[in-house]
Parts: sequence; C-alpha cells; structure tokens
Amino acid sequence: MKSAPIETDTRTRIILKAGRLFHQHGYERTTVRELADAVGLKSGSLFHHFRSKEEILVAVMANGIQSVIDEARALLAHNHDPAQRLEGMLHLHMHSIISGVGGDAMHAMIYEWRSLSPEAREPIRALSEAYEQLWHQVIDEAVAHGLARGDPVILRKYLLAGINSTVRWYRPDGRLSPEAFIQQLLQAALPDLQPHH
Repeated sequence: MKSAPIETDTRTRIILKAGRLFHQHGYERTTVRELADAVGLKSGSLFHHFRSKEEILVAVMANGIQSVIDEARALLAHNHDPAQRLEGMLHLHMHSIISGVGGDAMHAMIYEWRSLSPEAREPIRALSEAYEQLWHQVIDEAVAHGLARGDPVILRKYLLAGINSTVRWYRPDGRLSPEAFIQQLLQAALPDLQPHH
C-alpha cells in the first residue's frame, strides 16, 4: 500500500519527461534508454510503469488533455458570464500550449499521431471530444449572446485549429509576449468580444 504514491509519482515524472523529450527530439528518435535515463531508471524498470513506448506516448497526450479539461471545468463552474467564459477558455488553451503540459501533449498530437495504432487513438479521441464539448457549450452561449457571429460548429473548429497550429510557429521569447499574443489572437478571431482584464 505504501508504494502506490511513489509509483504514481514516478509514472507522472515519466509522462512529463517523455512529453518534453518527444517535443524536443520526436517520438521515433527518442529511445527507451533516453526516457529511462531522464527519470533515473534502468530501461527495464520503465516497463514496470508502462507496457510499451506507445503507451507512454498515449499517456503524454492523455495527461495534457485531461489537465486542460480539469482546468476548463473549474473555470466554467466558477464563471457564468458568457464573454468571460469564452475569453477564459481561450486564455487557458493558449497558456496550456505555451507553458503547460498541454504544449507537449499538443505537439505530440500534431506531430506523433501517425505513430499511434488505431486502438491507441481511441482514448485520445474520447478525451478530445470531451474537451471539444466544453468549447461547444461556451461558443453556443457566445453566439446566443451576440458575442460571436456564425455557425457555432465552424467557429469551434476554426478557433481550435487556429490556436493548436500556433504550436508550430509561435515562440514565447519572440516579438510578442504570451499575453500580448493571446490578446492579438482574441482580437483577430473574435472582433466582437470585448477583452476583460
């Protein structure tokens, strides 16, 4: 019984380190030995926590999406203003990509999706759909309150695809700070939404 928290902690460390390594070097080029070394384990010990390298990749993606889902649910539970809910979701999503575990997860989903078997993709699809459902709810409200115009389904896909693609080109240490970048994104995507500070 006493070993469970240590095991959970080790598993979490493996997921976070793997996400970083996959982001930096790519899933295919990251070896099991490198993963094990990064968390101070022997290669064989890694498979005490995960059955395969693919399972680690799935965990990286799932951990990132679940962390954003949890934060989004908390945000929506404590905020009932449609404009602030939508702006809050945009901020949350961008901050997650820029500086949270969501960034490594999103990078993995964009660049490493092809490395997953069809069976391994299913739990990630389910989590992605749960997260998109939260967006669906918030965008429906925004359209109903005149904060955004257009078809809610198209708006959701357009917004998420646009934000997710920033993982390919946005650099937090570049011309725009993360906060300034998010404000520019809000203005471009939703000109009718008045930013709240």
